Amino acid sequence: MSKIRVGFIGTGGIANWHARQLLELEDDAVIAAVTDPNKAGRDKFVDQHKLGDIPAFSDYQEMLEQAELDAIVICSPHTMHFEQASAVLRKGLHVLIEKPMTCSSAEAEALIKLAEESGKIMQVSYQRHFQPEFLYIRDAIARGEIGKLTSITASLYQEWRQGTPGSWRANPKLSGGGFLMDSGSHIIDVLLWTTGLTPIDVQTQMHMHGATVEIDTFTSIRFAEGAVAGLNLVGYSPCWHETFVFCGEEGGIFYDNGKITLRRLKQETIVPELPEQTTNQDKSFIDAILGRHEVLVPGEFAHKVVKLSEMIYEAAGYSPLAQPVNEEAGRK
Repeated sequence: MSKIRVGFIGTGGIANWHARQLLELEDDAVIAAVTDPNKAGRDKFVDQHKLGDIPAFSDYQEMLEQAELDAIVICSPHTMHFEQASAVLRKGLHVLIEKPMTCSSAEAEALIKLAEESGKIMQVSYQRHFQPEFLYIRDAIARGEIGKLTSITASLYQEWRQGTPGSWRANPKLSGGGFLMDSGSHIIDVLLWTTGLTPIDVQTQMHMHGATVEIDTFTSIRFAEGAVAGLNLVGYSPCWHETFVFCGEEGGIFYDNGKITLRRLKQETIVPELPEQTTNQDKSFIDAILGRHEVLVPGEFAHKVVKLSEMIYEAAGYSPLAQPVNEEAGRK
């Protein structure tokens, strides 16, 4: 089969990561077109990745109509994902969507149905599914290494509040939410994917810090399987720090910024040896298109992340898309 011809919708920061990973697949994929309403942004993207004179568009609909493509990578603001991914699938192209898949569970369900009807690959870009640390955690829990899960604590700290004023992330009409919808989506992904648990009740407190979207979110979660969790997303922090603690009836797994330990009562700490990473969200997307394996982060799973995010907003009595856009508040 010839190389998969990939187009980009959006050429901002995260698009560069996807481009680098796709360009490593020189035997299987080629970046064949880009679109971004910002001409300077798309020109910089083309130059940075030495893409030559590939077609570049200001409107993604024009790219879908005029460029010869097999697949699309969507790297646009969150609230645009549903409309753009729908158009891509209706055009008969495969699609890789940056997180979150959509900003509502209703949109997620509609997109899953459309992907099924189109017969095309739809994958969501949750990169932790390919990282050895989180694969180890998921597999260790599934093997019963720590027994039945009793509790999980998941926390992310990031200097998000300081870096987003004036950006699309501070505009709820484009972002669909704040730190929870953005970086927090990765933490919710890990919480649900590694454990397989089913959330049934949430209680939430949010702190805006004068911004146009929520910044800090503290949530307690109860699962149908009996475990409970604390989800702490702090967007007003001096640095990035990510921690998870998974406690079970026979032990616990502790993750702290990439370092993992497994502990059991009155026993020596175990530091697992992890293999090298062998794939990523872009390689796995291309491999799924080529029939080498199934879709590793399907829409059905990403829908679970959207649903829990929705439950958290509802528990807080907060609807990001209903918020007025106050740029001055966002700059304070």
